[in-house]
Amino acid sequence: MKKTIFIVAAARPNFIKIAPFYKHISKFPDLTLFLIHTGQHYDYNMSDTFFNTLDIPTPDVHLNIGSGSHAEQMGKTMIAFEQLCLKHQPCMVLVFGDVNATAACAITAKKCLIPVAHVEAGLRSFDREMPEEINRILTDSISDILYTTAEDAQAQLLKEGIPKANILFVGNVMIDTLFHHLDQSESTHFYETLNLKKKEYSMITLHRPSNVDNPSILHDLVNVFIDIATFLPVVFSVHPRTKKQLQSFDFYEKLNQHPNITLLEPIGYLENINLVANSRLVLTDSGGLQEETTALNIPCLTLRRNTERPVTISHGSNRLVGVTPKRILKEIHQIIDHTSPKYPTPSLWDGQASHRILKHLNTWLN
Repeated sequence: MKKTIFIVAAARPNFIKIAPFYKHISKFPDLTLFLIHTGQHYDYNMSDTFFNTLDIPTPDVHLNIGSGSHAEQMGKTMIAFEQLCLKHQPCMVLVFGDVNATAACAITAKKCLIPVAHVEAGLRSFDREMPEEINRILTDSISDILYTTAEDAQAQLLKEGIPKANILFVGNVMIDTLFHHLDQSESTHFYETLNLKKKEYSMITLHRPSNVDNPSILHDLVNVFIDIATFLPVVFSVHPRTKKQLQSFDFYEKLNQHPNITLLEPIGYLENINLVANSRLVLTDSGGLQEETTALNIPCLTLRRNTERPVTISHGSNRLVGVTPKRILKEIHQIIDHTSPKYPTPSLWDGQASHRILKHLNTWLN
């Protein structure tokens, strides 16, 4: 009899991490994946095309949790997810990353006496004002299996008292998806459709509340982006929430009217990777982009004061620059005035992390 694994996703980045599991699952005939979309966020780019591009099946269940406060989202998710656990009695619940649904489903599964495996375990920003940090700590503390993306994450879990036998260093599932679709993304030639030249533009993304909800910080960043555009074309992929804040603070038109700045509505996965891979540098506050730029050897300036992905700094092309304009511009000039070195790819970021996880789960469950 096949063993059912619940695989939980809440938003677009989770599905990008889940995609490679469906590439390998046929190699494990004793396992079946049951895909649950909690719908934690309304997602602007989750059309059928998105699922087809990544070869992901339609979710088996959509919980339609929607937006709300952290407590509201987690409470609704736990109530709905408990019913699924009781009905289907899965052998394992597999959760990803650090969204509210990750912690909510992990807690619920444990209350139902179902084992939990956490992909991307051990990541720490050491900033407990970030809701994601709370979700990471909670999930790791109760998981039966902790799959890590980097050796520093394993060391952190050991410091926190997690038994070594419960931790497995497998690599990075997001990089599995990146490498699998890289050639396909190049065939889009998306950056060329924007009249951009290879390695002669900067790409920007911005979405964290600490950056977009503070008018003073957002004002400084907008001015920095305009300064950058005087010597390097800027393409800014604008998250809907960021656009709303830019408009409410009267910054949007200032950017939109600049001849050397291209503002984009949310774009598809392949187009996004094409822009990143062909850029001179990336400015972002995204965790995923820190990893993708490291894998692609693209210089990345992270507009935050901390990161839960230190391997992207110690072994990659990422630099923490905060939100101080002078520091940001100094680092950009340092990049464009010098040839970027070739950084070593972090260990096990080889496109096989999802296969390692399924192989381990197959053994563990049997």
